[in-house]
Amino acid sequence: MDIKRDFYLNKLINRMGNGQVKVITGVRRCGKSFLLNTLFYDYLIENGVPADHIIRFAFDSADDLEMIGENIITLQKEKKSVDPQKFMKYIRSQCSDNRKYYLLLDEVQLMDSFESVLNGYLRKRNMDLYVTGSNAKFLSKDIITEFSGRGDEIHMFPLSFAEFMTAFSGDKYEGLTQYMTYGGIPLVVLCKDNNDKADRLSNLYTEIYISDIIKRHNVRNKGDLEDLLNILSSSIGSLTNPEKLQRTFKTVKHSKITNQTIQKYIGYLEDSFLMESATRYDIRGKSYIDTPLKYYFSDLGLRNVRINFRQMEPTHSMENIIYNELRMRGYNVDVGVVSFSERDNYGKSQRKQLEIDFVCNKGASRYYIQSAYSLPTEEKRIQETRPFGKIKDAFKRIVITADFMSPHYDEDGIFMVNIFDFLLDPTIIEK
Repeated sequence: MDIKRDFYLNKLINRMGNGQVKVITGVRRCGKSFLLNTLFYDYLIENGVPADHIIRFAFDSADDLEMIGENIITLQKEKKSVDPQKFMKYIRSQCSDNRKYYLLLDEVQLMDSFESVLNGYLRKRNMDLYVTGSNAKFLSKDIITEFSGRGDEIHMFPLSFAEFMTAFSGDKYEGLTQYMTYGGIPLVVLCKDNNDKADRLSNLYTEIYISDIIKRHNVRNKGDLEDLLNILSSSIGSLTNPEKLQRTFKTVKHSKITNQTIQKYIGYLEDSFLMESATRYDIRGKSYIDTPLKYYFSDLGLRNVRINFRQMEPTHSMENIIYNELRMRGYNVDVGVVSFSERDNYGKSQRKQLEIDFVCNKGASRYYIQSAYSLPTEEKRIQETRPFGKIKDAFKRIVITADFMSPHYDEDGIFMVNIFDFLLDPTIIEK
């Protein structure tokens, strides 16, 4: 079964012919190759591009490598990269006229000096370049700089809930439970059995994610890296910092790992797109607070398998899903802090802070969002919405909840929306 990824396909379509290298990034196995080599290729064919003007080449394909005189077994055994001269000779043999050619290159980092080769093709007016890569080097956040400012990144996430539901046979309520548990990695979603899903997620860590990080960064202590990943998996949506994590290592693991090493390891995990950090922002003071931060996983299934599917509190899971959905929709997302003074029962002024889960910015638009899994009582509603009352600007305030309700504004002007309406309508918070 093919899962449509129209959100990302349209991004590629809108960037056609822009004179840049279209670089598809994202956590491994999120669907980058399928997007480029199947969905985008089919679009080009359906819109009249001749098949002989679409050059698809996968640098990890034995058949493709054989076409240019390379042997995949020899390359792997001798740990060599693909010879760029052989590849460029092949491309020249495929280009017989001055009409537009579309180069769809998969695992391009397996070619030596690939950055220089691609920059060379950028100078040819009849070349339109699209590339993906799946190892740690290519997934690096700074890969775009390799193309001298002419790289155009399309960052891809695992399946959104709306995409997930196109491949799920049950209703949306059962679907959200599955999505919260096993996530949205396409290969996992397409597994029929839950045990198979869990095994696939575990194998992805064993065979790909951890291995890539260790190879790229020459990590010597795999145990500490995995322990850190497990600790962060247990504390999604909680404020933390390297100092706090070091104390946990010392107390629980009896480890002598340093703050600096923990900070480096967190950087490696973010660099591979396994997780993202959200910085705290003082709304009234209009300034960022460096530490502590919150961490969210790019895929909940990848998070859950690290903790053997324990500690799957729906409150934190829903918060993580909302964060990912906002990021996929193009928002910059921070954690909001509202500082204010309040007098106690004795009339003494006290400095206090309240938290807003997400401060979302895109262009001139801003939204304040609270994730509240349930609002069973009026007291709980007041507690969740209290931080909004301390904000002096007029940007929209939103509460997303799993409670059954139609989208509406309450008496305080706060937009109340159900999690399903939020996830299935990409424009709902802008209405």
